[in-house]
Amino acid sequence: MGTKGDGYWHRLVKRLTTDVDQLDADDLSTHAEAQGARRACDCRSGEEVTVFGRLRTVELCPRDAAATLEAELFDGTEGVTLVWLGRRRIPGIEPGRTVKAQGRIAVRDGRKVLYNPYYELQTTAP
Repeated sequence: MGTKGDGYWHRLVKRLTTDVDQLDADDLSTHAEAQGARRACDCRSGEEVTVFGRLRTVELCPRDAAATLEAELFDGTEGVTLVWLGRRRIPGIEPGRTVKAQGRIAVRDGRKVLYNPYYELQTTAP
């Protein structure tokens, strides 16, 4: 058999035997790179970055009487917390939504964070 057929069977077996969450993460990571975004695992503190992924959680975190909206963006490799200071709600920012965000990455409590990021809501999910 030719190489093309071997590649097809290899991909088919991989799809049938790999965990669904891992397949979803792989697809999301591939789509993020196609969008021109950096993988979250490659981002370092202080860098200006563009990340792309799916929002896992969105929560309002009141801290000292100032509202803070936090959302965890997962790009298939690692999570990045998006934080909007002084906001209680942003239309379209909800779990399951695909977002492209841009800003300067920071590290807070060992987690990567983008404060008040520029963001674009994506119309189609990968």
